[in-house]
Amino acid sequence: MSSRPVTIVIAAALEALIGLVAAIAGIYSLYTAITGRATDPVSSAVPLTVIGVGVGALLLFVARGLWQLRDWARTPVVVTQLFMAVVAYYMFTGEQYVIAAVMIAVAAAAAAAVLSPPTTAALFSDFDKRR
Repeated sequence: MSSRPVTIVIAAALEALIGLVAAIAGIYSLYTAITGRATDPVSSAVPLTVIGVGVGALLLFVARGLWQLRDWARTPVVVTQLFMAVVAYYMFTGEQYVIAAVMIAVAAAAAAAVLSPPTTAALFSDFDKRR
């Protein structure tokens, strides 16, 4: 049996999922540039590719850190969920209701999982020893 609580498994899985979606969106942006569907491939599609793949790789790194019970990974996961909530708000105002609902549900679930008491206990179990 692992000493990893289910809340960490959920938070790490959701963070990895968000990272994969960001990377796939970046690769799709490159695809639109290559196939000629992008309106301005040099000034928008290519930078979006770099940003999407870079952010995706960073989020996968954070998910791995959380999976390995690294205490530093908690803050980037929370920040990711805050950004997701902001983007979900703008998706909602842009009448993309289903996407907004999915994004806010994922953000809420990941934030609740990473801020839950079992996660805190697992990530900061040696905090009292360091004092």
